[in-house]
Parts: sequence; C-alpha cells; structure tokens
Amino acid sequence: MKIAIIGCGFVGNKRADTLAILNCQLIACVDQDSTRAEALAKRHPGCVAHTDWREIIHNPDIQLVIIATQHATLAEIGLACVAAGKHVLLEKPAGRRASELNPLIATAEKTGARIRVGFNHRYHRAFRQARELVDQDILGDLMFVRGRYGHGGRLGYENEWRAQPTLSGGGELIDQGVHLIDLARWFLGDFSDIQGHAHTYYWEMPVDDNGFLILKTPKKQTAFLHASCTEWKNLFSFEIYGRKGKIDIQGLGGSYGMERLSLYKMLPEMGPPETTIWEYPMADNSWEVELAEFIQDVQLNRQPDANIHDAHAALTIVEEIYRKSGL
Repeated sequence: MKIAIIGCGFVGNKRADTLAILNCQLIACVDQDSTRAEALAKRHPGCVAHTDWREIIHNPDIQLVIIATQHATLAEIGLACVAAGKHVLLEKPAGRRASELNPLIATAEKTGARIRVGFNHRYHRAFRQARELVDQDILGDLMFVRGRYGHGGRLGYENEWRAQPTLSGGGELIDQGVHLIDLARWFLGDFSDIQGHAHTYYWEMPVDDNGFLILKTPKKQTAFLHASCTEWKNLFSFEIYGRKGKIDIQGLGGSYGMERLSLYKMLPEMGPPETTIWEYPMADNSWEVELAEFIQDVQLNRQPDANIHDAHAALTIVEEIYRKSGL
C-alpha cells in the first residue's frame, strides 16, 4: 500500500517507522517546515517531500493518508483527503470540536473512504489482553472503570501550541484525556450522564491542566477519569471492575513504567482473589498493530474499530466538560 504522511513531527515519524514492517511504501510526506519533511523523505527511498498538503491529496498513487498535524488542521485536511477518495488515519482527537467532524462523516459515507482515528492505546498489549478477558466474560457484567493518565509537562510547556486554544481546542482533557474517554467507552459503551470539570491549577496558560470526569451509561455503569499535566511523575492506570473480578492495567512502557495487567478473579468463598499477572517489558508495538488492522479494514472494506464516530463521541464529552467549566 502506498501511503502519504501529513505532519512530520514526533507522531508522524513514529507512524513512518511502522511502514516497512507492514510492507507499505511512503511516497509523499508533508510539513510546513521543509527541513522536517525532507529529513523524513530521505529515510524512505522514493518519497517526495512537500510543504503544502494540497499538492498530494489528488495523487492517484496514494491510497492512504496519515494526518499527524496540530488539532486545528486535523479535520480540515481530513475532509479534503476523504473528499478525494483517500482512506485516512486521523490522529486523535481528530478535531477541536465534535462539529468539525460532521462533514467528514457525511463525506466518507458518499465516497466510501474509511477513517480510523489514532486511539492507539486500544492496541497496547495489556489492553488487547483485557479486551479478550472481558469478551470471554471473565469479569462478568461490568460495573465501573477507573482511569488516571498524567505527566508533569516540561520547561516552556505553557508556551507550546498545546497551550493555545485556537490550535489545540483545549488542554490536558482534549490531549491525553480523550484516550481515557475512548477506553472507557470501549468497555462500557456510550455515556448518557456527563459530569465533571476541567481547571488550570499550575501552568499559566488559557487551557486546562487537569480534567476530572464522572461518566454514566444508561445502566449506571460509571467511569471515574482524571487526566493531568501536573502529575510530576508520569502515570498511567486503568482499572476495570466486574461482578466476578477486576482487571488492573498499570504503565505504558518508557517513562510511564513497565506495562502490566493484573487479573483478580473472585472466588466462590470470596476473600483473597485468584491472581494472574501479565508483564510486557518489550517495546510498545501498538502503532504497528493499529495500522496493520487499518490496512485490513481498507482491504476488506469494513468499518474501523476506532473510527470517526468514536472520536465524535469523545469530543462531545470533552465539550460538555468544558462548557460546565466555563472554558
């Protein structure tokens, strides 16, 4: 499959690193910074660097476009690519507001283009294992989930593009928080009751540095979620509680600590549970697995598992929290 990447920063480069493994060819890369585009192109024989994404979207050789730009341009570029009949992997959160995604949804239905949104956390080894366990009914009926995701920022963080609402659409909630929302929806389903608030406690910026959420399904299954960039020590924790047991996922690798899944199964007599632990000290391969599945989606003409509708639902929740918080 011949692929183009728009946005040659950290994420764009991580996406490019998976292509050779999947027998795909990067034939075009785009970035407003010509130096970044040219640097990525040099690593991929036959790839041409561009500084304007409009130059490549009608290239008949390109089958799939990966869009890894700032939040402000994700939906605009995605819409143009889908209108041109290209399949699109759109990085999360896919836009700044849910309304920005409506034209993409309508246009994709007309052109048949497939859109996957980069919720790659679903593809971490621990979450793939968790999905299997839940689908096997190991936990029984799910009751609630509890998730925390945080980092400590860095010097100058308040001056980066993520701190500018016109470019980012918000702060920590729309950045890392959408991963927690997506994972909670993946296990519990749609939320009908959205409560919480976002606030700026530390960083001197016009966007939130912490978001606190309590989300409920129509069956009162509940997600307790907290996204933070005042965590100081990077943290990832996600727990899934069922009537017959609990899954506890800790870490994402790297500075977040080794990825680990603990399964606690209730015994008939209750008391201390039967415990099984999986540890994943190897490198994260979620980006590779996610893209491989999307290539299959395209080949089989099927709806991606993490799609534009999931992004729309996540952004709707983010917007409601921002509205309640006056942001």
